[in-house]
Amino acid sequence: QEFPEKPSPAPASRLIPAGAMEDKAKREDGSSSKSDRVALKKEIGLLTACAIIIGNIIGSGIFISPKGVLEHAGSVGLSLIVWVCGGGICALGSMCYAELGVTIPKSGGDYSYVTEIFGGLVGFLLLWSAVLIMYPTTLAVIALTFSNYVLQPAFQNCLPPYVATRLLATICVLFLTWVNCYSVRWATRIQDVFTVGKLLALVLIIVVGLVQICKGHYEALKPSVAFEFLQEPSVGQVALAFLQASFAYSGWNFLNYVTEEVVEPRKNLPRAIYISIPLVTLVYTLTNIAYFSSMTPEELLTSNAVAVTFGEKLLGIFSWVMPISVALSTFGGINGYLFTSSRLCFSGAREGHLPYLLAMIHLKNCTPIPALLVCCAATIIILCVGETHNLINYVSFINFLSYGVTIAGLLYFRKKKPNLLRPIKVNLLVPVSYLLFWVVLLCVSLYSEPVVCGLGMVIMLTGVPVYLVGVWWKDKPKWISRAVEKVTYMGQKVCYVVFPQEDPSEYEPPTSKATD
Repeated sequence: QEFPEKPSPAPASRLIPAGAMEDKAKREDGSSSKSDRVALKKEIGLLTACAIIIGNIIGSGIFISPKGVLEHAGSVGLSLIVWVCGGGICALGSMCYAELGVTIPKSGGDYSYVTEIFGGLVGFLLLWSAVLIMYPTTLAVIALTFSNYVLQPAFQNCLPPYVATRLLATICVLFLTWVNCYSVRWATRIQDVFTVGKLLALVLIIVVGLVQICKGHYEALKPSVAFEFLQEPSVGQVALAFLQASFAYSGWNFLNYVTEEVVEPRKNLPRAIYISIPLVTLVYTLTNIAYFSSMTPEELLTSNAVAVTFGEKLLGIFSWVMPISVALSTFGGINGYLFTSSRLCFSGAREGHLPYLLAMIHLKNCTPIPALLVCCAATIIILCVGETHNLINYVSFINFLSYGVTIAGLLYFRKKKPNLLRPIKVNLLVPVSYLLFWVVLLCVSLYSEPVVCGLGMVIMLTGVPVYLVGVWWKDKPKWISRAVEKVTYMGQKVCYVVFPQEDPSEYEPPTSKATD
């Protein structure tokens, strides 16, 4: 199996090589490490891998999307069906990603797989839409949810001020960016701790809801009531309900973005996926059941903070627990998205699709500081211009589009390289079933929301001229090369970063026999 060679940086004699900076570091601290290789470290075990998946999925979605799912589904019963089916669809997709992750063991997720299978242009379009809108917007939504829930107790009778929510969200993003720049270990420990915290918060909601059901408070869940439609749902509305749910489930593929930092990825990658997705689906379904045990559909639709309303009705003087729990959940979600989305920028730059500076890592901390700073800056820009609920359908459509293209790539890759040994090989019905659902939902979404979907397509296609000028056009004028060289050199000095020294053995093709 052959992978594209990492493009060489622009011929720049002033670029600081890894060895020179390494020698300088040794002279400064008077010591040297056991290994002289500067590279991303394998510090993600099975527990942390599960925490990354669960932590990225459970962010703000479960506290925002129930309102949107119910609004489009039209009834309690149909909304619960959407939540269960949404988890099932994610399970099908995650099985396909497990095969791709161990067959193409490179960080970068969808982008790396599509680039390897379909070529640079298609991969770049996914990268372009992700870096420009998808992940900064998702990060902004989670950060705004964090600040809204933190400030809600102080503004019980009104919405928190616009400036206050943006300022707190920005501070949170900046702090977690610093943590991720300083230490991979700190970032993964935060992910572990806050994943446990957010699961405990949802368990609290579930337990309180089940107690209510045991007391007989389940009017909205009775079959005769659950399927009383607030409005007659059309096929388009049901599709939009799935898009809202898919926002809450987004992040199920994020472990594939950090494959190179996973210990024994061919074992731990699929194990983490198979543990995490069913667990999240169960938790999401039970959480929505708990909501409806104490809230009527009308109350849920009028609530600005579903979990806070739930806590105020059932927890009494302990209602303050819910905003704190949600804040912890979203805080961990921001950390997880920063950690994984920065690796997407890193992978794109390493392939030559983004500025080379973004493919560099800190000499001592081995963290991709330039990529993290770009993700942070893009998120803060979105925070200044975007509104939470208006962004969800938009981001969900682009997300769903990238999933479908990637899984279609799995089928094409099997046809293109049928004799390639695959440690995991899912049944053909799995990707076919996912793609059939994907095509139906995509077509209905285009029919129901042509403006939202059309704008998503336009954003992706704006990457074509950028690709032609920035990547395909090789013989650029010398003044452009000199300007890029100067900026890269300055960035290296400011961030103290070098190109990672990759271990070729990490990209060797699988040698074990494929198993169905």
